Amino acid sequence: MPGLPDPVPNPPAPNRGWQDEDSADEGLEPDFKPLDAQQAQAWRARQVVVSPWRVLLMQALVGALISVLAAVLGGRDVALSVGWGVLAVVLPAAVFARALARQMQLRQAGAALVGLFVWEGVKVTLTVVLLLVAPQVVKNLDWLALLAGFVVTIKVYWLAWVLAGRRR
Repeated sequence: MPGLPDPVPNPPAPNRGWQDEDSADEGLEPDFKPLDAQQAQAWRARQVVVSPWRVLLMQALVGALISVLAAVLGGRDVALSVGWGVLAVVLPAAVFARALARQMQLRQAGAALVGLFVWEGVKVTLTVVLLLVAPQVVKNLDWLALLAGFVVTIKVYWLAWVLAGRRR
């Protein structure tokens, strides 16, 4: 067709950042270098480890604080809505943390991994159920307050991680 450029017969393959057999012949250095035992140990020592129980405790404390603040600023109905949002995070997380503690004791990695996925599914399902029953449990439910309590409580994960990093 007039005015259209000719198609490129064999366009070059995109660079995907990984090395295949052909690029090994070109003398390129791979992007990935495995760590030796000492480097791996040093890397593990630098990582911030936060206990799930500490995160749960912080979530419960922050949840209680924002519920009290909601009661002062918005009244009883707002505080109950915020509290239900907090509960929809803390209760499933507590169930998951307890199950995770049991899964860590398993000697078979495959079984532990399957259990981890199963309990994560239980946690998500429990969270959804708590959110779905909220209108029946909390009279005069304020969805915005519930959502605020839910989101603030979830974000405590980041606070726990930052505080643990500063403590080191």
